[in-house]
Amino acid sequence: MGSLPDRLPRYAELHCLSNFSFLRGASHPQELVERAAALGYAALALTDECSLAGAVRAHLAAKECGLKLILGTEIVLERDFRVVLLATDRRSYGAIASLITTGRRRSKKGGYALSRVDVEQLAGSGALVIAVTEKEEEARWTAERFPSQAWLAAELHCGSNDRAKLDALKTISRHTNLPLVAAGDVHMHVRSRRRLHDVLTAVRLGKPVAECGQALYPNAERHLRLRMRLAQLYPAELLEESLRVAERCRFSLDELRYEYPAELVPQGETPASWLRKLTQEGLRWRFPAGVPRKVAELAERELGLIAELAYEPFFLTVHDVVRFARGKGILCQGRGSAANSAVCYALGITEVDPARMNVLFERFVSRERNEPPDIDVDFEHQRREEVIQYVYEKYGRSRAALAATVICYRPKSAVRDAGKALGLPADEVERMAKAFAFWDTKIEADNQVLQIAAMLVGFPRHLSQHVGGFVISRGPLAELVPIENAAMPERTVIQWDKDDLEALGLLKVDVLALGMLSAIRRALELIEKKIHEIPAEDPAVYAMVQKADTIGVFQIESRAQMSMLPRLRPESFYDLVIEVAIVRPGPIQGGMVHPYLRRRRGLEPVMYPSEDVKRVLERTLGVPIFQEQVMELAMVAAGFTPGEADRLRRSMAAWKKRGGLQHFEEKLKQGMARNGYSAQFADALYRQILGFGEYGFPESHSASFALLVYVSAWLKCHHPAAFCAGLLNSQPMGFYAPSQLVQDARRHGVEVRPADVNASDWDCTLEGGALRLGLRMVSGLSEAEGRRVAAGRPYRSIFELNLNRKDLRSLAAAGALQSLAGHRRLAHWAAAGAQRRAPLDAPAAERMPELAPPREGEEIVADYASLGLTLGRHPLALLRSRLQKQKLMRADELHALPHGSTAATAGLVTCRQRPDTASGVIFVTLEDETGNVNVVVWKSLSEQQKPVLLGSRLLAVHGVIERDGDVVHLVARRLEDCSRLLGRLAAASRDFH
Repeated sequence: MGSLPDRLPRYAELHCLSNFSFLRGASHPQELVERAAALGYAALALTDECSLAGAVRAHLAAKECGLKLILGTEIVLERDFRVVLLATDRRSYGAIASLITTGRRRSKKGGYALSRVDVEQLAGSGALVIAVTEKEEEARWTAERFPSQAWLAAELHCGSNDRAKLDALKTISRHTNLPLVAAGDVHMHVRSRRRLHDVLTAVRLGKPVAECGQALYPNAERHLRLRMRLAQLYPAELLEESLRVAERCRFSLDELRYEYPAELVPQGETPASWLRKLTQEGLRWRFPAGVPRKVAELAERELGLIAELAYEPFFLTVHDVVRFARGKGILCQGRGSAANSAVCYALGITEVDPARMNVLFERFVSRERNEPPDIDVDFEHQRREEVIQYVYEKYGRSRAALAATVICYRPKSAVRDAGKALGLPADEVERMAKAFAFWDTKIEADNQVLQIAAMLVGFPRHLSQHVGGFVISRGPLAELVPIENAAMPERTVIQWDKDDLEALGLLKVDVLALGMLSAIRRALELIEKKIHEIPAEDPAVYAMVQKADTIGVFQIESRAQMSMLPRLRPESFYDLVIEVAIVRPGPIQGGMVHPYLRRRRGLEPVMYPSEDVKRVLERTLGVPIFQEQVMELAMVAAGFTPGEADRLRRSMAAWKKRGGLQHFEEKLKQGMARNGYSAQFADALYRQILGFGEYGFPESHSASFALLVYVSAWLKCHHPAAFCAGLLNSQPMGFYAPSQLVQDARRHGVEVRPADVNASDWDCTLEGGALRLGLRMVSGLSEAEGRRVAAGRPYRSIFELNLNRKDLRSLAAAGALQSLAGHRRLAHWAAAGAQRRAPLDAPAAERMPELAPPREGEEIVADYASLGLTLGRHPLALLRSRLQKQKLMRADELHALPHGSTAATAGLVTCRQRPDTASGVIFVTLEDETGNVNVVVWKSLSEQQKPVLLGSRLLAVHGVIERDGDVVHLVARRLEDCSRLLGRLAAASRDFH
């Protein structure tokens, strides 16, 4: 007599929805797969509605637990007729993915439209069809269109009419010769998700659960049920039929093979010969006096490995995109594991000379990894759309699309949706939601709403478009992965995100946006220079950087970076490479920052346990700062192969989410012990690796960023007016609003002139050494009219501007009509009668009234409202007497205090930052008429005074001075909201960039 599991019926679930059927499924794909495996199912079909978005996650989970996964989809046709489509092989998978694409592309984002005629196109593809219907006509259509490929689903959920329903389905089956098969219409992995499923239904319908009525399922039977329970509900032959259907489904995502675009290679050339020619031409261009031997050897080595792995089309694809951008004058810069290679330098993908760097070759590309190397290309953020449309035009919508980003519930949005669904009053829901900040990741559940919301956190809400990850294929992309419309016009996205693509080894070319590239190009145009003409290693630039005089400078303008600069004191380009990487959670959590600084200052000896370790760590004084160094240490000290080292890198990046470093710990420590390293050294290295799990920065990325750090710092140092103009013309970007950028420029001796219709272009420009604000700074003025006004100057009267009332009012409010009408009040009066008129309606001569000019405070309020800044006195200068009565110090007074002093100050909040570290500290920048104050708010205080911290425009801080050389912080002990003193002043801050 067999055991109980032996006597249970075998079963394959053929109809199952995950939470990638947005607001329908109540379980993650991984949860469904793991539960099906635990229940002993023979197979599980993931059939999300008109979607394969959860397929990769289910595929990875199924491989992990050894469950057979079937991929398919559920399609709802006319009159709620549902069919489930299952892939049996690669061809049928491609046909199903193409059908999903057809339906999605016909509708706006989030919807789809398919008819029976569309589904009929699958006949002969090998796809299996399961009709979910109780109508004989629909079953007959299915049987006739898909002979020997179709079934009728029997889905029983313990309803009062299950027996009658089953009898009716048997009758339809006999009449149509459509075999009957058991299925579950599964929406959740366990029955306890029923409450959550009801809430999801309510959110989808936009009404409270109490009003959803029959839209809610009457019970929790749509979960993965015990096989014993299934045996009680279904005749044995229907359960056995599910196995026969599953047996025919042999497709796996492992069969997908990516083919690169082929049209980039001229006739008569191979991808290898063409890439070699382009590389050799590029090296001669880069090194007109002769290619250095080191670079030539490096390029030859790289070309050999690229040829061995047949990756030439990948590099040719990136080169083609970069070539287009450069041809259009669009500044771009490559970065990533492969970007700082000799080949990419020769192809113009990066500007970092590989001869200056020591980039780990195995980070470039690995034989064992067998996937494309990583190259991200940053383009000017205001012109990246030109590059995106070039890719679409070159390859067509059928072969190119952006990767998706899965937008998931966070605590605030989860509480809002759960609260509304459970019928709470709107004000109470909002109060509960506001208790969570954007950085909160978990919900402590102490009531029903929060319990539901906690379950909802992490659930996918919808697909959005990736910031720029393009997937480009040789054949129809829709046969690889479904494509759908993005919310943004002229954009299409695939249904998989970057992690899914990486898991399957599919090509993604990152076409990213970087505001600093826009600012640099604009500034260089103003001074008529090219980026390669900027002199290297300028001592004046490093002197400025060492003083943390870096407002507006790329990467090193944050509070954390500004605190590090006077301590690290960069003196060379490689110091900037380290500076970019060291102020990251990886080095900080790994305890690498303080040892590096002590060794740099000569306060601690630099010692190496071996020559091999010295070779890896000498450039960073014995402290591993970069990902590549950790990988190289694993190879030289613990005997890892390059492929094992790369897997270690991947595990470092993912261990916080999924674990997975434990098996490396033993291998690392045993390998180092065999090679003669002490247990103390091995343990220290492993702790540092755990730190890199908090995100360690690759040296290759850091080098690309460091180049832009240097260029932007050089511009700020030697051409502050042009640099400020470039930043203003590229807004929005960076940590600082226009007001702070202009104030910083003025502190550096730049004369800033106001926006004026008789002097300003649309963009900010230079007038001699002065900076003239452009009409783009005027809030509410349309760009088309602003450019027309700038092109038509000079003007003798407001009537000549020929503008509508809205644009005239915007110019008057900004003081930009000063040269034509006088102060703001007169300008408003004149503008009221000068709007665009019919050609024959001549303006009547009218005497201007005698209006008193606005008071200083009114001018400042108007400046901030219309320009976002003022060229007059700082607002706090007008409040200084009131602030002094409250014993609130100026910034310059506070900076003179010694370490440990108690102090209190107040300033406009210009920036809030929360570094991605475990401590939860928030940095706040306050601004007054004498400068900035850097405030540190520890987690305990930020939780106690969150509304004041996050809501104040004018913030008073009582605390203690913390001084490290020239670096001064005010560590907050108490916060006070003084925003009432500002009245109507519209002072905005740049928060949490």
